[in-house]
Amino acid sequence: MSQWPSTKAKRVLAALLRIGWSIKRESGTSHKILTRDGWADVVFAFHDREEIGPKMLARIAKNTGLKPEDM
Repeated sequence: MSQWPSTKAKRVLAALLRIGWSIKRESGTSHKILTRDGWADVVFAFHDREEIGPKMLARIAKNTGLKPEDM
């Protein structure tokens, strides 16, 4: 079982911004390119109210350094 509960995309994005990620570029309503020193850029392609499941959250965490306690 995953340690990640399903969470709204808006909350995940807010957590990423709090841990040092910033929005480099936006394209349309859902695609955002996030950047952080020392990390590869990450595409965040979710609408604010979209629910992100545990598997996708785990994948986002692996690519961004996000931890459950950051939420």
